[in-house]
Amino acid sequence: MPGIALLQWPPKDLRTAAIGYIQQRRTFASAGDAQSDLTLTMKAWLTMLHRGEHYRYTLRLETDLSPQDQPALKSYVVEKEAVGSRVRWVTASDQDPIAQAVQAAFDDLFTQIEADQALYQTDRSSQGKD
Repeated sequence: MPGIALLQWPPKDLRTAAIGYIQQRRTFASAGDAQSDLTLTMKAWLTMLHRGEHYRYTLRLETDLSPQDQPALKSYVVEKEAVGSRVRWVTASDQDPIAQAVQAAFDDLFTQIEADQALYQTDRSSQGKD
């Protein structure tokens, strides 16, 4: 395929994007590296294929939301695709379609989490009442 073969997407970019997104969206009271009542564990796969005339970037997120040191209350899977350019000249050409796929995946994921808000509030409020 035309263009370059290397796809660069450091894990810290996803981590930074996730924390920034959560802070901006305000789904949770706080977001960061410190321990909290709930932990969001995220696994991500980014693939790039040349289909038709354009590169296509697919982001798959598998996430678990769990109380501290406990099994997941719920798991979520989201997969989103973005269309890139016809030819990749530099790895910087990947940034826009990756950002689009990440934004769409986060929007979908956090819409699902917010729809389940009662699950997390009920579980947290019942802890320590035994």
